[in-house]
Amino acid sequence: MNTPHFDAVLFDCDGVLADSEPITNGVLRDMLAERGWSMTVDECMLQFVGKAVSDEAALIEQKTGMPVNEDWLASFRSRRNMALQTQVTAIPNVIDAVHRIHAAYEGRIACASGADRFKVEFMLGQLGLLRYFEQRVFSGYEMPRSKPHPDVYLAAAAALAAPPTRCAVVEDTLTGVRAGVAAGASVFAYVPPGSRHVDAIVLRQAGACHVFDDMALLPSLLGL
Repeated sequence: MNTPHFDAVLFDCDGVLADSEPITNGVLRDMLAERGWSMTVDECMLQFVGKAVSDEAALIEQKTGMPVNEDWLASFRSRRNMALQTQVTAIPNVIDAVHRIHAAYEGRIACASGADRFKVEFMLGQLGLLRYFEQRVFSGYEMPRSKPHPDVYLAAAAALAAPPTRCAVVEDTLTGVRAGVAAGASVFAYVPPGSRHVDAIVLRQAGACHVFDDMALLPSLLGL
């Protein structure tokens, strides 16, 4: 077996492990339309992918003229979770990639997401991936600052006793790439074929050291 290039590998969740963004944004699109802000799912993804809905409260209130309070956010999370339970799938080829990386890195991998912990652990469980990340799931909701700040990646690196500069971060959004770069990690940006909400050139300009379009390629990019 080849020697891994890094001390640890830190994965984002939405759009990297779970193909959840179209589902989540479909629910969000519907709930915003109920408040008078109409857009397509693609338009919703362009606006909200990589961002916490609660962090965009001011924009939503501006566009809808209605308050974003805890009741509305709780309703969004409930409807989102119901949709994910029946619809979420794994990113193509990621299950085998995670299995190989987990083995080669002797378990030195973590999931560092900007989403809430319940959503992340729920999806990983649905996809059969939670066993690879047991006790190594980190949520931006539990940090002083969420992405694009580096806090969640710094916490994951510290838990694995890995210097951030010796970590690989796997991301799929501009917000996430900026967080990984700010942490000092080497960022590998996944852009699936036909993606319309993220631009590979923009991710490179933000500091991603590699942009790739197939999770089957990730183990070799990480030295396996």
